[in-house]
Amino acid sequence: MNLNLRPKEECKFDMISLGEIMLRLDPGDGRIKTARSFRAWEGGGEYNVARGLRRCFGLRTAAVTAFADNEVGRLVEDFMLQGGVDTSLIKWVKYDGIGRTVRNGLNFTERGFGIRGAVGCSDRGNTAASQLKAGDIDWDYIFGTLGVRWLHTGGIFAALSDTTAEVVIEAVKAAKKYGTIVSYDLNYRPSLWKDIGGQAKAQEVNKEIAKYIDVMIGNEEDFTACLGLEVEGNDADLKELNIDGYFKMIENAVKVYPNFKVIATTLRTVKTATVNDWSAICWADGKIYKGLEFPALEIYDRVGGGDSFASGLVYGLMTFEDAQTAVNYGVAHGALAMTTPGDTSMASKAEVERLVGGAGARVQR
Repeated sequence: MNLNLRPKEECKFDMISLGEIMLRLDPGDGRIKTARSFRAWEGGGEYNVARGLRRCFGLRTAAVTAFADNEVGRLVEDFMLQGGVDTSLIKWVKYDGIGRTVRNGLNFTERGFGIRGAVGCSDRGNTAASQLKAGDIDWDYIFGTLGVRWLHTGGIFAALSDTTAEVVIEAVKAAKKYGTIVSYDLNYRPSLWKDIGGQAKAQEVNKEIAKYIDVMIGNEEDFTACLGLEVEGNDADLKELNIDGYFKMIENAVKVYPNFKVIATTLRTVKTATVNDWSAICWADGKIYKGLEFPALEIYDRVGGGDSFASGLVYGLMTFEDAQTAVNYGVAHGALAMTTPGDTSMASKAEVERLVGGAGARVQR
């Protein structure tokens, strides 16, 4: 596999993300509706990948986003700084004192347990990031002057408004102009699309974006909802995954989008909120590679597991340019991330490599 990555020496950043970053408020072991206190984190589907690449894998990353310039925005910035993600590309917007014209997003998230599933309640109307529009970001400066090897963005940001979809298209076109590899996580969320055209709008937007993507990520429902592609058969049991049906979907995808170099799909069978089967599949060079399998994986907090899979996958592709290694790194990193609270990974590269090498959960002394 040859991704034709830009040389590390000519780029300031190994990777940048484009997306909204919200303040996550977590009631711990309790529930949102009865909470008396919350623990604060930062999180965002696209940003979580950049943070994982920086904090776990040691790459140079930055986040392109926007915040209202108030104490909440500065709190999220402080979380980003703690995670090591460069904040110089943030667009700061003057706060009006009320939030009538611009504000920062909040994401209340409870983890779930057993038969009670995780619950998310986001409050992100009129946010600074959702109001980003084409022309707000100097992509020629970012990709041309600074230099970036990899751009990651996704369907959550594209769904926030008509203008954010335009920003994504502007960004991926500019990335291709300068030879930057682009990955995209479809991340279909019906709640984000329902008031702006539903699934039909999601397909219209994502089919246009897909023309510029090198590495496409998502589960099988994402590919169906966003690109109109379907996997034939039932993959409820990972051991009985319909590989032939999945491969046919891939064949159809690459006929429509010959620009796809890699396609990756997470595989998750939800037994309870705290026990899932977990694995992934990666397509590259005409072959399908099955990742590590974690049957009955015990989960502490599942939110962000897919993002951590993406960051492990991207690290593997950037470092080894080998699909089998990359999908194994993605599965291992996603699994580890779901054993700790919060959206973002607390894993180390050494822990990921131990899992990839077959290590178990024995005490490390």
